Amino acid sequence: MSFRYIGDSGEDETMNQQLEIENVSGQSVVPVLSFSALDKNHQVLPQVKVSTVYGSDRGNLVAAYGTSVDILRFSGPGEHEVADVRVTVQSTAAARIPAGMHEVTTQALDSQGREITRFERFSKVRLTNEDDFPVFVRVAYIVWDQPPKGVTQQAVEVTAVGGLTVVPPHGTAVVKVTGDAAAAVARSSNGPAVSIKAYDSQ
Repeated sequence: MSFRYIGDSGEDETMNQQLEIENVSGQSVVPVLSFSALDKNHQVLPQVKVSTVYGSDRGNLVAAYGTSVDILRFSGPGEHEVADVRVTVQSTAAARIPAGMHEVTTQALDSQGREITRFERFSKVRLTNEDDFPVFVRVAYIVWDQPPKGVTQQAVEVTAVGGLTVVPPHGTAVVKVTGDAAAAVARSSNGPAVSIKAYDSQ
């Protein structure tokens, strides 16, 4: 496995602080990774804690053969000085369920099942699978901060929407927004920066 950290791609509507995971093993795997934050001189920032949104640091993300993505979060003194990360593979295991070849897309729905934007107070999320086999995903509702110019945007709140969900081949599945997820949506709807992302899991 190899890794590439992308703080800011420079493209609009692209999530910051992404970790690209390149898996050349020929099969889907479940990694457990650990991270060291580095400054622009590639010196370790020892007080910065690195965690993930999708869970590649705790065996929650299934990395597809090819390229997959996680999102990194930084906290502690020096968190805004992170320019790169050093990744250590603690372990890998073959995934019980293969990851999809395409990203499962998400669409916010109101209580009547009508399509609305992710910035509104939605009640359901429709997941769409382009692959010709079923995929298993989890859904995260991500609230982003609004940093000053030159500082990468960070996920400040991450809430699971539902649990592990099977999306049929060339089909859709609908996840209801309840509990903590409903509370998070109520707090952050009409806000400037939220994402609804599905990721392969098991």
